[in-house]
Amino acid sequence: MSTERLRPIESKSQQAYRFMRERIDDGRYVPGFRLVLGQIARELDVSVVPVREAIRLLEAEGLVTFERNVGAQVALIKETEYLHTMQTLAIVEGAATAFSAPYLTAPQLEQAREINERMRQTLDDFDPHRFTQLNLEFHAVLFEECPNPHILDLVHRGWSRMKMLRDSSFSFVPGRARESVEEHERLIELVEAGADPLEIELAARRHRTATLDAVLAYQSAHRPPAATDAASAVAAASATA
Repeated sequence: MSTERLRPIESKSQQAYRFMRERIDDGRYVPGFRLVLGQIARELDVSVVPVREAIRLLEAEGLVTFERNVGAQVALIKETEYLHTMQTLAIVEGAATAFSAPYLTAPQLEQAREINERMRQTLDDFDPHRFTQLNLEFHAVLFEECPNPHILDLVHRGWSRMKMLRDSSFSFVPGRARESVEEHERLIELVEAGADPLEIELAARRHRTATLDAVLAYQSAHRPPAATDAASAVAAASATA
C-alpha cells in the first residue's frame, strides 16, 4: 500500500486553518489584521462555513479575537505581558551588555558589525522573521560574554518569553527595523571606544524600550474603539519606561 493512501485527507476547515495559521506565523497577517470570511473563502474556493470553523479554532488558541461590529481579526499582543517582558529585558540585557563590553574582542565586534550589515541588507526586501533571527544573533555577540551567569540567565529567559508572545515585533512595525540597525552601530562604537559602562547600559536599554514604544503605539492605533479606554493605562506606563 502506498504512503499516499495512508496520508489523511485534510478537511476544508483544516485547509482554512492551515492557510490562516501560516499567514499569522510568517507575518503576512499582522496583529489587528481583519479576517474577512468571504474573501478568504474565495481565495480557498470554499464556502464561508469551513473558514468560520477555522477562525473558531484560531480564536481558541488565542491567535484571533472577535469583536462585535468589527469581526474577526488577528489578536493583538497581550500588552501588559509584552510591556513587563520588554521592560525587564531592557534592564537585564542593558546590564549584561555593559558587563560584557570589557571582554569583547575586536573579532567579536567585527562579527557584530557583519551581522548588522546583513540586517541592513534585508531592509529593502524586508523579511521580519529573518531580521528578528539576525537581531538575536547580533545582541548575543554583545551580551554573551557577561561574566554574571544569573544576569545572563535572565536575558535568555526574556528572549524566550518574547518568542512565546510573538515571533517578530518587526512584522508590524517595519519602520522600527531601520532605526534599530542604526542604533546597533552606535552600540558597537561605544564598546569600541571603551565608553563608560553606564553609558553602554543606558544606550542598550533605550534601544530596547524604543521598540517597545513603537509596538504599543501600533497597538493603540489598531485597537477597536471600544477597547481604547481600557488600555490607556498601559500606554501611559510605556511612555514613562
